[in-house]
Amino acid sequence: MNEDFFIKKFYSRHIGPSCEEIHEMLKILKYKSIKDLINHTIPKEIRLKKRLNLPNAISEYQYLNHIYRISKKNRIYRSYIGLGYKNTITPAVIQRNILENPNWYTPYTPYQSEISQGRLEALINFQTMVSDITGMKISNASMLDEGTAIADAMLMIYKESLKIKKIQKNFSYFFVSDEVFPQTFSILKTRCYGLGIKLIKDFHGNLNKYKKEKIFGLLLSYPSPSGEIYDYRETVKYAKKKNISVIVSSDLLSLTLLKPPGEWGADVVVGSSQSFGIPMGYGGPHAAFLSTCERYKRFLPGRIIGESIDKKNKKAFRMALQTREQHIKREKATSNICTSQVLPAIMASMYALYHGPNGLKIIAENIHKNTKKLEFLLMNTIGDNIHQMNTFYFDTLRIKIKNSNFFFLKKLKKISERRKINFRYVDKNYLTITLDETTYEKDINHIVSIFHQVSKKNIKKRFIEKEKYRIPNFLKRTSNFLVHPIFHKFHSENELMRYIKRLEKKDLSLTHSMIPLGSCTMKLNSSAELFSLSQYEWRNIHPFSPKNQTKGYQFIIKNLEKYLKEITGFSGVSLQPNSGAQGEYAGLMVIKSYHESLHEYKRNIALIPTSSHGTNPASASIAGMKVVLIFTKKDGSIDQNDLLKKVKENKNLISVLMITYPSTHGVYESNIKDIIDLIHEYGGLVYMDGANMNAQIGLIKPAEIGIDICHINLHKTFAIPHGGGGPGMGPICVAPHLKPFLPNHPFQKNSNQKKELTISSSPYGSSLILTISYAYIRMLGPDGLKKCTEISILNANYIKNKLKNYYKILYVGNNNTVAHELIIDCRVFKNIEIEVIDIAKRMMDYGFHAPTISFPVEGCMMIEPTESESKEELDRFIETLIKIREEINEIEKGFFTKKENVLKNAPHSLDILTGNNWIYPYTREKAAYPLNWVKERKFWPSIDRIDDGYGDRNLICRCT
Repeated sequence: MNEDFFIKKFYSRHIGPSCEEIHEMLKILKYKSIKDLINHTIPKEIRLKKRLNLPNAISEYQYLNHIYRISKKNRIYRSYIGLGYKNTITPAVIQRNILENPNWYTPYTPYQSEISQGRLEALINFQTMVSDITGMKISNASMLDEGTAIADAMLMIYKESLKIKKIQKNFSYFFVSDEVFPQTFSILKTRCYGLGIKLIKDFHGNLNKYKKEKIFGLLLSYPSPSGEIYDYRETVKYAKKKNISVIVSSDLLSLTLLKPPGEWGADVVVGSSQSFGIPMGYGGPHAAFLSTCERYKRFLPGRIIGESIDKKNKKAFRMALQTREQHIKREKATSNICTSQVLPAIMASMYALYHGPNGLKIIAENIHKNTKKLEFLLMNTIGDNIHQMNTFYFDTLRIKIKNSNFFFLKKLKKISERRKINFRYVDKNYLTITLDETTYEKDINHIVSIFHQVSKKNIKKRFIEKEKYRIPNFLKRTSNFLVHPIFHKFHSENELMRYIKRLEKKDLSLTHSMIPLGSCTMKLNSSAELFSLSQYEWRNIHPFSPKNQTKGYQFIIKNLEKYLKEITGFSGVSLQPNSGAQGEYAGLMVIKSYHESLHEYKRNIALIPTSSHGTNPASASIAGMKVVLIFTKKDGSIDQNDLLKKVKENKNLISVLMITYPSTHGVYESNIKDIIDLIHEYGGLVYMDGANMNAQIGLIKPAEIGIDICHINLHKTFAIPHGGGGPGMGPICVAPHLKPFLPNHPFQKNSNQKKELTISSSPYGSSLILTISYAYIRMLGPDGLKKCTEISILNANYIKNKLKNYYKILYVGNNNTVAHELIIDCRVFKNIEIEVIDIAKRMMDYGFHAPTISFPVEGCMMIEPTESESKEELDRFIETLIKIREEINEIEKGFFTKKENVLKNAPHSLDILTGNNWIYPYTREKAAYPLNWVKERKFWPSIDRIDDGYGDRNLICRCT
């Protein structure tokens, strides 16, 4: 066997169909070759002529050796930087059974409740944990990071204030305490710039000086970034008097000792759950949280998990209120959040279950005791040169240099870095030291020895007196938290492992069958691609560490940016956006900045086709743009006449046209270049949503057809797992004229940038998972990437061909082909009262997750098989839909009534099948095993069909 065999092995393992199956499918489709199919599918004038200029593929074995060598370029220093990121201990039972378990990391967002009960229960545990600890009534199921969570909290109270007419647009102010994280303030400035909100930054005690300004909201930090625990009672009292909503940014672990903000007047509490066992990972992914009071429940951004019942009145969980609400409310949606941080949120919830309230409190007390001990040792040995400034604190000391003749920060930095320690240097006179759960006595002694080395004093052993808490008595927590029995059951590894397994068995994932969700690209997440997530050198780096300590990450980032530029044809890339929707928002803010640099301030119209992803208009709204919808024609393409009409009506106001290519209808529009040229002619730019990039790589470069900017979903096209609803990454790629406006960061200054634009809390978003997409590109190489695109198109066309006699294929291209996905019309069954949701539920009985339903067309299904599914799996899926069509036919012929049939009663849980009272007009075998192969692959839904309406009418978002 030669070396080529081993290199090709990854390609052949990632791509589902074998060479023989590919030839067989092409023969059925009556195409001579893949090239012939592509020539009939993609318009000639936009097809690539050249091979991608990327490194050739390497084997899995070669890659694992390669990434191990790269990891050694990272230098792991002990981090005491803080600023929202800390060293943590991930319990091995959680790392092994969740983070490294494909049953947990390969499912999609839990839209189909009946086959998602495991992670839904884990998420309601997360919500309960957050609500209890913060002292608030309701929490969502995670946010992208702390900074964006605060920006969304501000947006939430801003929208509520507009609705009740407390404020007017463009005449509103948001007050920010002068002690917030620098990255948070930068994100707020960006968000306010887009919305026309004016920011006031000042000491919180000066709030009452701003009597003329219409202030709708206030942001406080508790504890502050420098570590001080302030008494906010008077400030909050004044805010309440003036009807100013109070947002508090807080440390979740500190609230096990501190009085929760919900008990002293906060309206919203936000923060990160990173300290609950989630590694720093050079910035993420981490699950942020947002908890609030009942008043804001209808404005709450992100996903909310609620309790409901199934048709047998059994307790069940579901996504409540605004499930996929961007597709319903569009530009009026509460936020643009689609992907959140489900996997890290589940890990954080399990951390709380494993330790319980007492364990969490012990961890917090140990951190606080160690911080007190460090202060005592420093102040009692070299206190004549330094001073600890915080009166009260939890885990952070703020050190002021009193005598710079004897104690130099510059020297301290040099010695500490030589001894592999990072502190936060605020300015030439101040530094902070933040301790965490991994800090032990030897670490404290190590820190003290560095200070002694700088001051040239010998360490003397001193008795550490039992000093009281450095938490004020009036801010000590007295209320109980995590009182539900779920937080008291699983403190042994055996019990937690079994609980995790019980939940896992309730969820359908890629370990069971294909998940053919259109516009979601549920492809293989290769094990080799994920190895680095568990490697020490990648997990334990602070995002604000000096660059000379992060050369491994810099290598990955630099090369991934280079590869994405080559794949898309663009000249600039930002990896900062940590979701697809954040990529959309970042792209629109780049466009806004570009127009304003030309003094074209009036350009604020976003033209968006009605078929677009719902986050497009939601993102445009958050960017402060006005949405003008463009109609689509019966064949699914953009209506050029309507586009021309809207362009002429708004000719001097057009900012951007947002398109998806191929379209969300699954077709390569042949007139795409004409559409782009029209927008450019009228001074607008063209933004491409990268949701369908899996149908482009190696065959089309968006920049070469005239696109100005696009985002890429690394969690779709480039193999980052969906994690049951996050994490994800949404980097943006831009043409040369937009490079100066790319996002920047307060800890990653770029002198070439023309405007301050910060999207995420860390400079490179969720940096840890970038290694996955890097691995994907390196192991596939240019030919493998192109082949993935070709096979995804082949698989979709094969399904289309097999289903065309049973279902109406809604849209096809000029040569009767589809792109990488297709839409089947289920509206024709309404005459017998069968809805698309009934077909979706029945598919569960066959062991399949339904395709995307009612998007982009109400009452239809959008199917995307991806390149990773074998012909055998495709045939099972096709056979399932054909069999369901036969079951519909039985209703049409009157064998079963419109109300009592196998679709209306689906899914059929094990409880129903094994119950004594079988009341249905069909056999148990028909319900449970409609095809022979289902028996050996049977996945049992853990509940019967859920009652969605009940859950919204009786909103319960915590453990009961």
